[in-house]
Amino acid sequence: MHAESDAPILLVCDHASCRIPNALGDMGLDPFARRCHLAIDIGAGSLTEYLADSLGVTAVLAQYSRLVIDCNRELMDASAFLAYGDGILVPGNCNLHRGDRDARAEAIYWPYHRAVDEQVARLSEVSVPPAFVSIHSFTPVLNGEARDWEIGILWDKDQSLHEIFLEGFREAGFHTGDNEPYSGKAPADYTVDNHAEAVGLPCVGIEIRQDLINDAAGVVRIGNVMHKIIEAIPERMGLNPQRISA
Repeated sequence: MHAESDAPILLVCDHASCRIPNALGDMGLDPFARRCHLAIDIGAGSLTEYLADSLGVTAVLAQYSRLVIDCNRELMDASAFLAYGDGILVPGNCNLHRGDRDARAEAIYWPYHRAVDEQVARLSEVSVPPAFVSIHSFTPVLNGEARDWEIGILWDKDQSLHEIFLEGFREAGFHTGDNEPYSGKAPADYTVDNHAEAVGLPCVGIEIRQDLINDAAGVVRIGNVMHKIIEAIPERMGLNPQRISA
């Protein structure tokens, strides 16, 4: 989205869709499983699109279900082709042959990561190396355990953006975790590690609890808070001055 924007912000969303290629059928999953939190980060794609439009910034969104292939994992990670999680068996990922894995990677995984790389390179040429914001959502209940956090700010080596988001969400009244409910230090955060931290971009992962963005009103509410936070990044980070609001 907005692939010609020169604003020094890049949004990415690894788990934006629950689409499954026709060739894979339903992967042995019932309709609920194909749309649950294992298949898609509920609301994250809509939130990313809302922000890209409201701010006029570039966004790259993965277009297939994370159950087909998880674009936020190393390909050698078993969870890149999840066979079982949160009580759900994924028959279409059981006993996959190497050729099946490679075919999914060539069709979905590598095109997504090439697109992210291309936008990082383009923005670095036309403006400055961009601030990199990865948008995810998390289920309110996992393995029977409720999660009280509303927002999570994830970071590892780079802390340049995490305080900006932590401050912004807390000021807006949200119960916001610092590397909670997941840690950005975990090796599973492939996209940020590979495309941002590896090349020295300011970066952060944002996790939104799914019940906050599972409808249009929730997306607008959280989107407006994030719009204000992201809009301030160029000035606060000393990037080239840009007017990125709509």
